Amino acid sequence: MITTRADGLTLDTDPARIDLDRVHRWLSTDAFWALGRIRETVARSIEHSLVFGVYTPDTAQQLAFARVVTDYATFGWLCDVYVAREARGRGIGTWLAESVVAALAPYRLKRLMLSTLDAHEVYARAGFSAVPEPEKLMVITALDAVRAAFGDGAG
Repeated sequence: MITTRADGLTLDTDPARIDLDRVHRWLSTDAFWALGRIRETVARSIEHSLVFGVYTPDTAQQLAFARVVTDYATFGWLCDVYVAREARGRGIGTWLAESVVAALAPYRLKRLMLSTLDAHEVYARAGFSAVPEPEKLMVITALDAVRAAFGDGAG
């Protein structure tokens, strides 16, 4: 999927266009949820996700990134959404979120979710809302504890 805005910015889902070094730097040094994430983990996450990059019209420099973990049938998780600091305030985050929703619409997923600390308004513009009945959701945040309790499956 390739889309171009009136200002010439291009959104593309081609993983080959993703600037891995730039995305790794953004996530590992400036994204509170991914601080310290190693390059190998970023590369693997890109390899196993539907990815979105936003690029400048003149130099094709990457300005934003997002990825979706999905089965393309029932569920998707929008994550690692990042807009370069110098590009913020131009509606790129909203455009990116709206583009993700549009790209996944043909699959008629039952649920597309995300987690955000401070960008609720951005995602609301793309159709996201608070989770109904959040008490039904559960999570494991430290898989090391699970591995210690049940083993790592290597035996």
